[in-house]
Amino acid sequence: MKWQGGGWDLEVLVNGYPGKAYPHGGLGWSTVVLLRGHGRIVVLDGGGYGLRKVLPALLKDRGIATGDVTDLLLSHAHHDHSVNWPMFRQARIWIGRQELAWALGLPWGETAVPEHAIEALSRWPTLRLMDEGDEVLPGITTRLAPGHTPGHLIFLIAGDGQDCVLLQDAVKNRVELTTRDTDMTYDPAVSRATIDMVWEICRTRPGVLLIPGHDLPLVVENGIPRAIGRHAAAIRGWFGTTLDETTRFDLAPLDPEPSPEGATP
Repeated sequence: MKWQGGGWDLEVLVNGYPGKAYPHGGLGWSTVVLLRGHGRIVVLDGGGYGLRKVLPALLKDRGIATGDVTDLLLSHAHHDHSVNWPMFRQARIWIGRQELAWALGLPWGETAVPEHAIEALSRWPTLRLMDEGDEVLPGITTRLAPGHTPGHLIFLIAGDGQDCVLLQDAVKNRVELTTRDTDMTYDPAVSRATIDMVWEICRTRPGVLLIPGHDLPLVVENGIPRAIGRHAAAIRGWFGTTLDETTRFDLAPLDPEPSPEGATP
């Protein structure tokens, strides 16, 4: 989907997926967003290792090389959001000051933080640190949104009639927003307070576009979150006798909800 506001053209390059695998754990299929405006080309997070060929191809389709990206915004330090920062190592790479300190202090091999990548990032010359309330780019302001991780940041973009909030894993999907219950939180009460903050944003900015980390973009209508677009996710497996024989397992819902009127999938 696409959105325009505040001098920015926003496009969701990869929609996050709300699910886990058995017995392999978290899928790590997370949202990746492209922003263009004010003389900048910005990527929000960068997905996991599986996107290292997919993401450059998506950018190339839009006339962008990875070296053209001026800024990489990292919402938090988990692997499916931060591990691909070396793809954009010439860009300014932004991460929360509190988040980086937390990630660097973790024991290795026990969490979803890619320790080697974060340790290298901490020494990278183009690293920039963000704090609560910073305007990191024109019209884009940070808000501390802990729960999933202690220093997780969301990004508020002031639009022209409609604002946008890049939630990422502070609110991973519609179910978390609706129920205020969260998966993968270090403290459910802290996550609930963050979701309450997001609902307050929805009340004070009617019609705001919400982009979660593992779901379709959302708008709240009459107090109910509605998805924009539809999921597209599948796995191809080799269970035949040649590599040409594949079995497709479609992971999209059979009956997706319709997009809100006026939304652009």
